Parts: sequence; structure tokens; C-alpha cells
Amino acid sequence: MSASTPVSAPVEPFVAPGFEAVARQFEDLFAAPHHGGGALAVRWRGVPVVDVWAGTRDRAHRRPWLPDTGSVSFSTSKGITAAVIHRLLDRHELQLDRPVAAWWPAFGANGKGAITIRDVLTHDAGLHNVRDLVDDITDLLDDEEMERRIAAASPDPLPGNGPGYHAMTFGWILSGLVRAATGRDMRALWQEELAEPLGLTGIRIGILGDHRAHVAELLETGWDFPSMLDSLPGVLPWARRASEAMGIHGLNELFMDPDRAVLGAQMPAVNGVFTARDLATVYAGLGGHEVNGVRLLSDAAADRLRIVQTSRRDYVMGIRMHWRLGYHRAFMAGRRPRHAFGHYGFGGSGGWVDPVDDLAVAFVTNRLGTATTPLADVRFFRLSSAVVRATRSARPPVG
Repeated sequence: MSASTPVSAPVEPFVAPGFEAVARQFEDLFAAPHHGGGALAVRWRGVPVVDVWAGTRDRAHRRPWLPDTGSVSFSTSKGITAAVIHRLLDRHELQLDRPVAAWWPAFGANGKGAITIRDVLTHDAGLHNVRDLVDDITDLLDDEEMERRIAAASPDPLPGNGPGYHAMTFGWILSGLVRAATGRDMRALWQEELAEPLGLTGIRIGILGDHRAHVAELLETGWDFPSMLDSLPGVLPWARRASEAMGIHGLNELFMDPDRAVLGAQMPAVNGVFTARDLATVYAGLGGHEVNGVRLLSDAAADRLRIVQTSRRDYVMGIRMHWRLGYHRAFMAGRRPRHAFGHYGFGGSGGWVDPVDDLAVAFVTNRLGTATTPLADVRFFRLSSAVVRATRSARPPVG
């Protein structure tokens, strides 16, 4: 297959035999108009077995979700940014255990000279705090300025005590690194390293022009996540760090602004836009298997993604994330596949792969769920569990 050849995709929902219960559970999420919309995609052993969408993509609940509708998916973006890094590592354009400053000398300021790419991918660089880097919420829209501020920042005094989730800074550290190493920004690298080889159109960051018409409007939530985080430190000891990492006042308004300037920005940890179909396709590739006629990673690189780098409690999240290199364990209801990994996003979205069973799952939505769950919510946990159950009884597909 040519790298520029688009991959044909169904224009009608598709559910393989044995996965009907998964599709019903998904459809129930959007039974009422005010529930918004979303999409779910599952690839198993090289074949799509679920590709469904439902609900509406606008705040007036009048426009139906379409096969090519994408949604802002918050921290789900980190998994795609990490995938770019692994492609570069695989070609030896970057080296995992060399300091970031080897390519980006400015990053070495204020005691950061020894921080490696591995440290960044495992959230152990001590740079979780974005709140102190921002003077105005619109600063977040300038990726090069955010890279400069992070390069000048001092690391947190806690490194060595376990990982601390770099909820927003993760993306700009890595975008500054690749800009210095390759001369390209993350918008170009998402396209060149992932979308073009796989023939995808539903993996985007820094969206300009007519492509914005395909992006669902996020629904108003009625709650203020930064204020909620600010209220927690007296109750939960880790919440102060979480507030520094995620609790920037004005963030809700930035993402809900009807002008949607946020879509044109490059915030590689938080503002990626995905269709579920294409997100699942990327994760299938991260599992080390051929997808759409392409191998994203070598066997060695794919095997490296399975390895848990640290099981220590994350001092920002307050739980054990079981960090891999840019990915956490695949959270779901009930028993999870042992080697599954992925990255979920605030408000509900997420993607993961079980490389052993060649099973990739992705969910996107414009209806933001539980305010207390920075990484997806019970909807995706239950859908993921239903998918795993289906694979235990369904007949494996024939590729």
C-alpha cells in the first residue's frame, strides 16, 4: 500500500457477530438528545469488529454524529504524541536514555540537564506544574512560547519519589524536543509519522480551515474542574499537585469558546482530535502488528511498550498508574488483559491495545463525563470490559 493511499472505511455502522452486546451498550449511552454523541471502534486480530457511532455532534442536539466526526479528546492525545516519539526512537533519531538537552540545550537550564527522554515518558521529569508557567489562559495557545517557558523552568523537588503526572507539560516537553531534533512541529509529525503511513484522516492536532467542520462541539458540563481541584487539598494530600498540573482557571472557557481557537493550537498533551476508528487503528499498530499494510514499529520497539517502567504511586494522580513509556495500564471494569496499555482522556475518551491478543479499542465523545475522573470514566471502563468479554466467546475474525 502507498503511504498516500486512503484506507476505505464503512459509511454505515458495523458490528461483527459476537459483539452485538458491546454495540447495544454503546448505543444506550446516547439514548437521549442531551447525552450528546460519540463513537466506538474495535479492531481484533487485524480486522475491524466494531465501528459504531451515535448521538449528536452539536450543542443544539440537531446535527447527527457522522462517520468522520472527530472530537477533542484531552489526554488521549498523549498516546499519539508518544507514538511519534517511539517512531523516532525506532529509527535512532532519538535515544531513550540520553538527556533531552542533548538535542534541546535550552532545556538543560536550572538543573534539568540530566533529564532523559525516558524520564519524560514515565512522568518522572519533575515538571508537572503548568499553573506557575501561565500568566493568562491564552498563553496555552502558543506552543513555542510554552516550550520556552518549560525550558526555563526549575524541576519539582520531588523527582526520585515516584512519577508525577505531567498532565499538560508532557506535550510541550516532547514538542520542544522534536522541534529541536527534527525541525518539525507536532502537527507535521502526527501527519507524517502516523496519519500518512496508515492512510488516516481522523488523527489531527492544530486544526485549521475547513477541517474544523468535522469536529464535534463539546457539551457544557456545569462544573468547574479547576475549582474542584482547588477545594480538595485539605481532603486529599495529592490534590495540590493535581491542581498545579491540571487546575488552570479559565481552561473550561478556553475549550468551550464558540470561536474554538483552541482547535488551531498545538497542545500535544490535551487538544488532539480523533475519530474512534482512526484512534483504534493507531493503537493496533502500537501493538506491534501490521495494520493497513504497514508496520508502525519494529518488534523490539513494540515489545518495549509492554514493559511497566514504574509501579510506584503517582504523586499527582494519587494512584499507581503502572507507567510504560508514555502509556498507563488499560483501566477497565473487571479483569483486564495483563499486557494491555493505552492512554485515556479527561471526560471520557481513550484508546488501548492488548498486544498479545491483537485487540485495540477506542472511544471518543463530546459529552464530558464524571468531573472527578481525569482519565476517562465509567463509560469507557465498562465498554472496554464488554469488549474483552466478547472476545472470549466470539469467533476470531478472519483477516
